[in-house]
Amino acid sequence: MSTNDAASPDKLLIETPEATYDQQPSHPALATIDPDNPPWGIFQAILVWIISIAVLIFMQLVAGLPYVIYKAVVLKSTAGLATDANLIFFSILGVVPAHIVTLLVVWWVVTNRGRRPFWQTVGWSWPQNFGPWKAVGLAVLLLGVGVLITQSLGGKETQLDQIIASSLKTRFATALLAVVTAPLVEELTFRGVLYPALQRALGMIWAVVLVSALFAGVHLLQYFDNLGVVAVITLLSVSLTLVRAKTGRLLPSFVIHLVFNGIQATVLIVQPFVGKSAAEPKAAVGFLIRTVSKLFI
Repeated sequence: MSTNDAASPDKLLIETPEATYDQQPSHPALATIDPDNPPWGIFQAILVWIISIAVLIFMQLVAGLPYVIYKAVVLKSTAGLATDANLIFFSILGVVPAHIVTLLVVWWVVTNRGRRPFWQTVGWSWPQNFGPWKAVGLAVLLLGVGVLITQSLGGKETQLDQIIASSLKTRFATALLAVVTAPLVEELTFRGVLYPALQRALGMIWAVVLVSALFAGVHLLQYFDNLGVVAVITLLSVSLTLVRAKTGRLLPSFVIHLVFNGIQATVLIVQPFVGKSAAEPKAAVGFLIRTVSKLFI
């Protein structure tokens, strides 16, 4: 190499591994990307998690605000807002833009503003020892165990019960979100961004414990008065995180989450047309799982 070559910025860009990784997407160096050794730190990962929660709360409030203003200004009444079916429905619709914003934030961090490949960096592939059928089988098994837990422990009506029972359109919107966006957004946030950063900093065991606790914790407000549902959510959280930890890939956890939610969402949509009244007080997840069990037994 000549002196001029060594001093050339272009030459340095090609030969520096970091620059190659970020700016040469087709370079063979991509083969060295390790989902368990992410190019973001624990601070960025926690910030993504905080933003995902903050955006969700904010968007749901904003989505319902026009309706609240309409009732206050036009109808001259804000009575019964807490149980207003339309307001609940608009709040559920607010989850859609919240999930979109969260996906954009995740993409920003994972790709470093488009400089890295997204799916390969988060480990969106199948490991050799864990294929699609194992993921589907584990999801069904977890749902079956959930049936036993909820039938044994029972529980009171939850906040999600009231949301689902408020109207048919809210029921359908909740079911669609549970399949279309929730598994993808939650897996990318918790086990795609948060887990690998914690695992590198604290080790696998603590990362599994913390991510599982955080995932279950954000659902706790919906199910806090139903021990059976809390137990099922915790079981799901630990299982998804352990699969991510043991396989080193995110795709298996996503498929498990998708199938687990998908079966329940299907029952949620079908149930009003074949079962009892949707207003019957039952625990949301517990109700879905018990209904699934009745279909199979």
